[in-house]
Amino acid sequence: MRPPLQNGKILITGASSGIGREIARQLGGSAKALVLVARRGKRLDELKEELLRSHEDLVVHVAPCDLQDLSAIDEMLVEVDVKVGPIDVVINNAGLADGGLFELSAWDKISRVLSVNMTALTYLTHRLVGGMVKRGKGGFLNISSGFGLTFMPGLAAYVGTKHYVTAFTESLRIEMVGTGVVVTQSCPGPVDTEFEEVAGNPTGKDVPKFVTLSPERCARISLRGFRRGRALVTPGIWMWIIMAVARLTPRPLLRFVYRFGAKFLRRRQS
Repeated sequence: MRPPLQNGKILITGASSGIGREIARQLGGSAKALVLVARRGKRLDELKEELLRSHEDLVVHVAPCDLQDLSAIDEMLVEVDVKVGPIDVVINNAGLADGGLFELSAWDKISRVLSVNMTALTYLTHRLVGGMVKRGKGGFLNISSGFGLTFMPGLAAYVGTKHYVTAFTESLRIEMVGTGVVVTQSCPGPVDTEFEEVAGNPTGKDVPKFVTLSPERCARISLRGFRRGRALVTPGIWMWIIMAVARLTPRPLLRFVYRFGAKFLRRRQS
């Protein structure tokens, strides 16, 4: 079963930068309409102009929206239904992170991470999946993280939200069997985006370049797996190997190894 990406009406959250922006660029040549959702309206307008220069027949609707506000999501969806029509595919890409020791993190930031990564994704899916089931076609691509398959100190709330996305996506995929709705998750490792700038990097250590993907490549691999109807996509061969090893490693051993990282982080932040 394949998602209706060709000539489909596709909604992308977090479309103002990074992976979301690259997904919009790569779908511009095949989609009928793209709905670009993010807080930063100016960036969305710039992306819209870029897409229309390359694809004259494409419909691009800019929908600035703070996904932490469920009433704002409701208002956005009403507007989209009027101006674009029923959505065929949702790319749940928007996400936030907070790096550092959990007890030193500000609750306001943790709350935003939980709201965007879990509540907004789930609410948007709930609002749109029913219509897809009735029409007998649809798709959801949830951009999760490699941390949705393992764990690590220094990103407790973020890792927890990505485990939720993994479990939610896998469960929803099974529920959608026979409905015509495809549900896929992508679990990339480090991607060269604004992630670190927003989340912070309390370790002071750079991520090795050999495991870091460009947003363009991450988007391409994620969309390729989605088009094929795969359940799980792990972009990048090195991250695939790392995640495979992590999944096969006994948890007691992972806990023991990660203790050294946690001790380093505590010394640094103290």
